[in-house]
Amino acid sequence: MKHKQGDQVRHPGRPEWGTGEVMKVELITRDGRPDRRVWIKFPSEGTKTVLASVAGLETIEKPLAEVIGTAETLADREADHEGGWLGAIAKNRPEDAMIAVPDRATDPFVPLAGRLKFIYDLYRFNRSGGSLIDWAIAQTGLDDPLSRFNRHELEQFFDRWCWERDRVLARTIDEGRRTGESIDNLLRDAPQAARRGLKKAAPAR
Repeated sequence: MKHKQGDQVRHPGRPEWGTGEVMKVELITRDGRPDRRVWIKFPSEGTKTVLASVAGLETIEKPLAEVIGTAETLADREADHEGGWLGAIAKNRPEDAMIAVPDRATDPFVPLAGRLKFIYDLYRFNRSGGSLIDWAIAQTGLDDPLSRFNRHELEQFFDRWCWERDRVLARTIDEGRRTGESIDNLLRDAPQAARRGLKKAAPAR
């Protein structure tokens, strides 16, 4: 069972802990097999760290509206292959996961206004030290992205991801204009970084 940051889970061996929220997941190798170390915050117990293979965590299903467009991280892709990182490379280039914009930004079942607000939030990331690492953690699902990529590689991935993000923003705005949706207020709310990205992706605007 794969667990992601934000999942609601129960520990069947510790029912008294109640329902907790997954705060962090780290892909590890244990006895030669892939496993996951999971940090879970329980309301009455604080944060606990468990091994997914030992704990047998039960995921509490969220309402459909909350899980629409959940993106698969690099850690998720790796865990899908018994060969771990090397097995994943054989089938998926890591660049594909690193430059992918979260599915929620393009999901047609998410209202356009919701997609735009979500895309705007992606502009909180930048190339500065801490922000770049925060982006890499979110993008990879790894606790320490620098254990897999050096800083130069992360910067290259980030630049390509920014281009994809800008293109998604431009397409979403075009969609709103084509369908006649009122997006003027949303455009006025766009952060400065999003406005700059839009000009780069669609300079004729």
